[in-house]
Amino acid sequence: MADTIQAMRERRNALAKEARNLHENTPASSWDAKSQEQYDAKLDEIARVEASIKREEQTLALRAETQAEEAIVERVSGVKTASADALRAFAKGGLSGLSAEQLREMRARQTPDIQNAMSTTTTTEGGYTVATEYMKKLEEVLKVYGGMRQVATILQTASGATMNFPTADTTAEVGEIVGQNSAVAALDTAFANVALDVYKYSSKKIALPFELIQDSFIDIEGYIVELLGRRIGRIQNTHFTTGSGSSQPYGIVTGASNGKTGTTGQTLTVIYDDLVDLQHSIDPAYRSNAKWMMNDSSVKVVRKIKDGQSRPIFVPGYEVGVPGGAPDTLLGQAVVVNQDVAVMAANAKSILYGDFSKYVIRDVMDLTLFRMTDSAFTLNGQVGFVGFQRSGGRLIDAGAAVRYYTNSAT
Repeated sequence: MADTIQAMRERRNALAKEARNLHENTPASSWDAKSQEQYDAKLDEIARVEASIKREEQTLALRAETQAEEAIVERVSGVKTASADALRAFAKGGLSGLSAEQLREMRARQTPDIQNAMSTTTTTEGGYTVATEYMKKLEEVLKVYGGMRQVATILQTASGATMNFPTADTTAEVGEIVGQNSAVAALDTAFANVALDVYKYSSKKIALPFELIQDSFIDIEGYIVELLGRRIGRIQNTHFTTGSGSSQPYGIVTGASNGKTGTTGQTLTVIYDDLVDLQHSIDPAYRSNAKWMMNDSSVKVVRKIKDGQSRPIFVPGYEVGVPGGAPDTLLGQAVVVNQDVAVMAANAKSILYGDFSKYVIRDVMDLTLFRMTDSAFTLNGQVGFVGFQRSGGRLIDAGAAVRYYTNSAT
């Protein structure tokens, strides 16, 4: 099945290259009905391939939920490292199951405060700070379910103390001409402060049967990291997108300002002129690094929009993340899909545009995994696992680096 998905992705990329070449190599004066028909045919085929990929991925996800063994066997990453062996040994037998070398490795990755807080139910069982290579796999899973971590600035700090960012809006401040022996005028800059707090996220507990852990062919560390990634990734992306800032991070939608309200009648759509207005609501200083962000259902809407010369304003990308590849673009700038952005509806904030690097996601150290063997699990023939990650996020912006499009009320 993984080979099938890869083949479909390659087909999708080939079609996207063909569509992009057609768009770029056909002058506006030569773009006729035949050109449009060819372009639309390629976009339709891309949509069919993407739908097939989504079905295959959903099938894999369902199998991962209901048949752990199959999901584990089909993991893409088969790289085995000393850290992978250490985590597997820890999952099977706790600290007592680690060799002397593995124990030294684990302790080398832990800071004193984590080492002191290791105990869960006994003094011999405790937490294992996930190694760097596991964090990389976790971040990949977070991106699949998210969008925010793809474009935000990521910081990792050693403590969870409030982090303050001073800000100043100096765009209206200008200098002056002074005469000989004349005093200069005073103009003080007003500074503000933006605080970035972190919150403790839990994966919720995972109960695994002894059989699953003990069978030698089971890639247990992959199974656990995959589940942690799904659970923590989903809730974090939601908060980083629409979080209220009250007992949770400030989402980027919450921190952004309105750049354009849709023309009357655009409750479920957006027109070309409104997208142009939204784009120019951002100062040129931010536009060089700006991107679009929207729900996939909104991408479907903008893919159908044409400019004044009947040329599509959406161009499909190919081999995203690969050197030489290109992202989907709208009006010449990259499109990021984030399923937590509102779908188009009356008064919905459905499209974001701007420099998303101004949104800062802060992670405190690494994700920590705990193993639990108390009676609540043991009597059911299980071992429990739970993951914690302390993270926060906020738009650190003194001006208006990110703005949103609001669909019309009627």
